[in-house]
Amino acid sequence: MTSIRTLKTDKIQATVKRVTSGRIPTEHGDFQLLYYTNSIDNKEHLAFCLGDVAGEDILTRVHSECFTGDVMGSRRCDCGEQLQRSMALVAAKGQGVIVYLRQEGRGIGLMAKLDAYNLQDQGYDTVDANLMLGHEADEREYSLAACILEDLGVASVQLMTNNPLKISALQASGIKVSSRVSLEAPVNADNKAYLLAKATRMDHMLDMSQNERNIKATTTANVSARGKNESEPAN
Repeated sequence: MTSIRTLKTDKIQATVKRVTSGRIPTEHGDFQLLYYTNSIDNKEHLAFCLGDVAGEDILTRVHSECFTGDVMGSRRCDCGEQLQRSMALVAAKGQGVIVYLRQEGRGIGLMAKLDAYNLQDQGYDTVDANLMLGHEADEREYSLAACILEDLGVASVQLMTNNPLKISALQASGIKVSSRVSLEAPVNADNKAYLLAKATRMDHMLDMSQNERNIKATTTANVSARGKNESEPAN
């Protein structure tokens, strides 16, 4: 089935075309992967659907590509955990959609993201690293996601996100956000500074006080386990 949807705003006119789809069996269940072309870029944006997603209050995640987190399991960010958690929540409900946008590194691309990682290893946070490379803190754009949701017949969404900018961007593109579902990922020593910057500098809705308690508890448990192992006699 081929379908075309167009969205026109003050800034952009976006058109998506659904080209093909296929069944993708996962540990969470059988999803349908829908492949879209578009009028804005040459990237392959996708929708991952379970059940009938036409209607109101559809559980939805708009996820921006993160090769390092989604594919490689990087601990520097919360992207991989958010994607897997979204799939699990959709599967538990038996209905929902994950729109997968190909805008790596908050829109700056993989090469620039790796350069930003090097700056972060020197002590700069994720926002300052982007700015130092001549980019905006967040260059993502969501009009194509709105087009895809419209094509799927999604009238309103329960949006899985911690990002208020994503909510306002979708609403500005004509997608009604009826409610928000929090997607907080576990904190570790490698993503702690990143999550803190998102909360304090990008207004992401994260409970850093709880995250601090979690990482302290994890660190204490790890230290205790090491101490116990070191005290045990070798066989």
